[in-house]
Amino acid sequence: MDSSRKAMSQYPRHRSQENLDRFIPNREAIDIGYANAVLTERRTGKVNPVESSASTVAYQKLLAETLNMNRRILTFKSKPPAPIELIPRAMCSPPNNKAKSRTRRHISQTAEKILDAPDLSDDFYLKLLDWGTNNILAIALGSTVYLWDASNSSTSELVTVSDDDGPVTSLSWAADGRHIALGLNNSCVELWDSISVKLLRRLRGHHERVGSLAWNKEILTTGSRDGNIINNDVRVRSHMVQNFLGHQQEVCGLKWSASGCQLASGGNDSLVFIWDRSFASRNAQWLHRLQDHTSAVKALAWCPFQANLLASGGGVGDDTIKFWNAHTGSCLNSVNTGSQVCALLWNSHERELLSSQGFTENQLILWKYPSMVRLTELSGHTSRVLYMTQSPDGCTVASAADETLGFWNVFGIPEVAKPAPKQSLMPFSPRYNCIR
Repeated sequence: MDSSRKAMSQYPRHRSQENLDRFIPNREAIDIGYANAVLTERRTGKVNPVESSASTVAYQKLLAETLNMNRRILTFKSKPPAPIELIPRAMCSPPNNKAKSRTRRHISQTAEKILDAPDLSDDFYLKLLDWGTNNILAIALGSTVYLWDASNSSTSELVTVSDDDGPVTSLSWAADGRHIALGLNNSCVELWDSISVKLLRRLRGHHERVGSLAWNKEILTTGSRDGNIINNDVRVRSHMVQNFLGHQQEVCGLKWSASGCQLASGGNDSLVFIWDRSFASRNAQWLHRLQDHTSAVKALAWCPFQANLLASGGGVGDDTIKFWNAHTGSCLNSVNTGSQVCALLWNSHERELLSSQGFTENQLILWKYPSMVRLTELSGHTSRVLYMTQSPDGCTVASAADETLGFWNVFGIPEVAKPAPKQSLMPFSPRYNCIR
């Protein structure tokens, strides 16, 4: 006990200037009655100005001296003002669960319209259906090309080629919606004016049938069973301006990118090539040679919302949809569809991809990109859906199989439909505006 007291006595009980950790007021200088009155008035809501008194002045002086302060101690004479609400509480409240959400569009499981298509060829390597910017759908049935006007549902015949030249193995509308190119079994390509119903010229250069066509402004690109791809400038007499050498078997898929700078080609050799549009040399060199597919590649589609994204589909035994980075040539994803992939179309209004399938399902599948979840499947055809095309407004899809032509409202109607851009007429030179 004595030792503890001795230890405690070594420390002073009060040091005014150093090691000060608290202030013990002088109770003799405090006006207890006044302090009690102030506290009582604040509790009852009555606020009176603080009155100066001798005790108050003495207390403040003692406090300043003890804390070594030469400044005033400020006190509120009234309650502090209420804080200003910078953001109204209504705006901070959670959103109303009953707010209007985006309605999910209805996708009909049946075709809106079905037309007969007798003599439709069941050949995987051909392209016999195309919907032009003039809202006219062209279809080749045997050796005859028919035009169906979607605005009034009228049908007309464009041409019937001879047995020596036919049948028609491919067709493709130019961007102006007036001129149409026809690939023939005799290795020739014909260019027609759909309004005047006149043959403008014949393009020669291939040695076997021409099963794929693709326009890039005034350039018509043709692919043949001879494995060659040719760029044809339809404005000049010497129309063959460039060759693409790479495929060893029939070219069955051709698609230019939206910018017109890159060309994708697919062939029966299970290869996909990406070519750059450069006329530096007559024989073009590929940018990428993609060999991940294990069967013929006919289905090709450039993404409308991501310029460097290409989708391709493999035939029987491959059954996959693959996505490619056109800049690097790398495969981004591969999805097994369970059946032959015959054609691919991107939805221009949503991040969706539509595939037409062959053996054994023979249906259309709508996929959500990039998750590749199946949104819906459209059945109705009884044989593989080899041909598929899209209306100019991007809403309706036409599919051809089993000698029928079906129209599906699979992509729906956009909230604000954008009118199709006006296309100027093909700049043909009058000198060559004739049969050759």
